[in-house]
Amino acid sequence: MNALIPAAALCAVVALGMGAAGYVAGSSSTAPVPATAAAAASAAPDRAAVEAIVRDYLVTNPEIMIEVQQALETRQAETQRVAQTEIIRSAENEIFNAAYDGIIGNPEGDVTIVEFFDYNCGYCKRALQDMEALVESNPDLRFVLKEFPILGPDSQRAHVVSMAFHNLWPENYGAFHRDLLAGEARVTEDDAILAAVSHGADEAALRQEMQNPDIIAAFQATYALAEQLSITGTPSYVVGDEVVFGAMGQEVLAEKIEQVRAENPS
Repeated sequence: MNALIPAAALCAVVALGMGAAGYVAGSSSTAPVPATAAAAASAAPDRAAVEAIVRDYLVTNPEIMIEVQQALETRQAETQRVAQTEIIRSAENEIFNAAYDGIIGNPEGDVTIVEFFDYNCGYCKRALQDMEALVESNPDLRFVLKEFPILGPDSQRAHVVSMAFHNLWPENYGAFHRDLLAGEARVTEDDAILAAVSHGADEAALRQEMQNPDIIAAFQATYALAEQLSITGTPSYVVGDEVVFGAMGQEVLAEKIEQVRAENPS
């Protein structure tokens, strides 16, 4: 994108220069109104001359291109933020209260964080400590875990196990989630089943529940939400009416929590 911005800016400045020159030529109270097409053509600005002036200016002042890029990025970010806010408000129930999502912390908490995660995401594994610390220091925090398997077949199969476990043994889901995410090795379906059994699952019942078509429907709903929110990686969070991309750390998320509380005093 960086290579395209100077060209776009050059075109914009050229157009501005051409327009300004045309305005001056056409709005002078003393200049006669061209009576013929030839006269009009002769009054038109010299495009090559204007382009040369603009080029010389940009070469002499290259820092203006940085300003143009920064202004463009700021405008794009604000446009995205406004769109995301509207989506969060219109899909509030699907984002914060979906029955298929696991919950850590206080189910009746006054602030909710929603995390889109994948069991094979290294950043999600490191961000587990952030979640633990935030839940520990915020008794009124409700942490929603939205399963978002995007890192290949192993992830998809492991998350099917996880969703089946949550459906049958939701009271044990938090401990299961922590154990499965805490390991450094890549998580497979077998790993997830072993973790589920260690946390009280009956393997036969678990495997039967893994065939539940509602699990795939839940994934599809999560993928659709992620697309609307421009979420393409994990972890990503929804806090209040804002999307936080990436493992930004405990301090950033804590600030977002306090911001939501300040905006919604009890």
